[in-house]
Order: sequence, then structure tokens, then C-alpha cells
Amino acid sequence: MNAPGRTKVPRKSGKVDQPLNDSSPDLNGRPPVRNTGIRVIGDMPWGAHICLFYETKEDLLDANADYIKAGLDSNEYCIWAVSEPITEEEARAVLRRDVPDVDQRAASGQLEVLEGYKWYLKGGEVDSKKITSGWHEKLQFALDKGFEGLRISGNAFWIESNQWKEFCEYEHELDEALEGRPMLVLCTYSLGASRAVDVLDVARAHQFTVALRHGQWEFLETPELKQAKQEIKSLSEALFVLSRPFPGHELLTARERAVLAQIVRGASAKEAARSLDISPRTIEFHRNNIVQKLGAKNVADLVRIAVGNIERSEASD
Repeated sequence: MNAPGRTKVPRKSGKVDQPLNDSSPDLNGRPPVRNTGIRVIGDMPWGAHICLFYETKEDLLDANADYIKAGLDSNEYCIWAVSEPITEEEARAVLRRDVPDVDQRAASGQLEVLEGYKWYLKGGEVDSKKITSGWHEKLQFALDKGFEGLRISGNAFWIESNQWKEFCEYEHELDEALEGRPMLVLCTYSLGASRAVDVLDVARAHQFTVALRHGQWEFLETPELKQAKQEIKSLSEALFVLSRPFPGHELLTARERAVLAQIVRGASAKEAARSLDISPRTIEFHRNNIVQKLGAKNVADLVRIAVGNIERSEASD
């Protein structure tokens, strides 16, 4: 859930009119998973859409403090859209408790605390496309400033409003709008204000759902989370292929090593092509070359060679 105190490294900005695929750290320099700061979830890939049900005001403040702190420590641009039961002053106070230099970070442009009502209900209406477009503009700002990505937390004040249906649609649209972009979103919902049917609706609109009740975490591992954990394992193995020598690695070009990393993580030719910004046919060409150079019988044998090297190295460590 990455090392604190990380130094911000300026990087070339990128446009976000189209989704960004962030699974190739050799090309864009960003790690593929992020520290959420939420103990029961741990590290999650970019694009994670997390739901937190909270019991008390203190639960809401503490969970957000951990989440925002992890983002600040990981050189992310952080936004906290607050609403009842907490105020902007209370949000800043809890951050000062856990992040001593939070005021300096805010002054330098790394942290923004917004009034949720004004952000989500501009003109008094729910416009999901305008809201998600606004988040994408914030992401572009973050990338232009040299941050790794954008981390958002928003409290669902709408659960007791007559705009529940519109906001549920927004949550589903947001889930799709996060795909392929360096963004993490935490949506917080009051357990006391939620009916059973609301809880089900909310959970369906998010990839991961946890609850914090009087300081105690409760967690349901959904199929989506199991799949994400497997993806993280695959990404870690892919990173290993790029960073450590293995039998025959000296025979591969830099591009072939990047393609091999995509193969190890289980990407299809089309997915690998999108990640590396080349054609699927070029991926297949490099894949065939890699198989021949490493003496693999097929792609499965190729993965075994690379992953087997990881397991042997870990055992020797």
C-alpha cells in the first residue's frame, strides 16, 4: 500500500484526450501499481475505483488521511472533495496531523481540498460527462506539473438526495473513464445513510469495496479484486524480466525485452501493441524472434523460461 518521501521528478507531460495505458514502466517511467494507503487493500493498479463505507466521522477522516498521505508520498497530485459530515477545515487538520508539511505541499500545488457540492453540482445539476471531463482536466494538469498521476477522494453526499439515480450513473461512467489512465479514485459512503439496496448498487459501480466501522476494517474480496491481484503478480514478473538478466537475455534487443515483458504479464498481441504503441503484427514478429533466440518451443515455454528464472533467483535470495 511505495516508499514515503519520494522526490518529485519532472517528466514530460502527456495529453489525456485518449486513455493512457500505464502498464509499461520502461516506456513511461511510472510504476504499474500504487500504494492506496488502505491497509486491507494494499497496492492497486492505476485506474482502481474504490468504494469505502464508513461508520463514523472519525472513520471517514482517518481513512482519507491514510489514502491522501500515500498519494502525496508517491508524488501524485491529490484532490479531496469534501462534504458533510466533515468540513474543509477538518480535512486539512487531519492531514496536518499525519503529514507535517501538508501546507507546503498544498502551496506548491500538489494538494487540493474542494467543496464537494460545488464540484459535483455545478449549476445545481448532475452532469456526469462534465464531472468526468473535469477530472481528466485535473489529470492533465497533474501530468503537466510532473506528478505521477491523479488521486481523488469524494464523499457521496448524494446518497440522501433526490439525485441518487443520476449519481449512480455517474459512478458507472467514472469507472469506464478511469480505464487506461493514471488515476485512483476513492468514493466514500455513509453506512448509516445507506439502505441495503443502496449498498448493492454502490458495490456494483466500483471495483473494490471495503468498510471501516469504529476503526475496524471489514473487507469482501470480490472476483474483480482477485483478478487485480493476479494482474499485479503478473506485472511484477514482467518488471523482473526488464530489470534482471536471464539466460539468453543478451540476445534480445531492448524492444524484444519490452515485448517479452508484455507476454509474461499475459497481454494479448493487441493489448501489447497498445502498450508499446506499435502494431499487433510487429508484436507477433518480435514474439517469433524471441521464441527462436531463447530456444523456446512455444509461447508457454517462453513464459516458463522467464518466470522460472524469477523463481530461481527469489529462492537464491
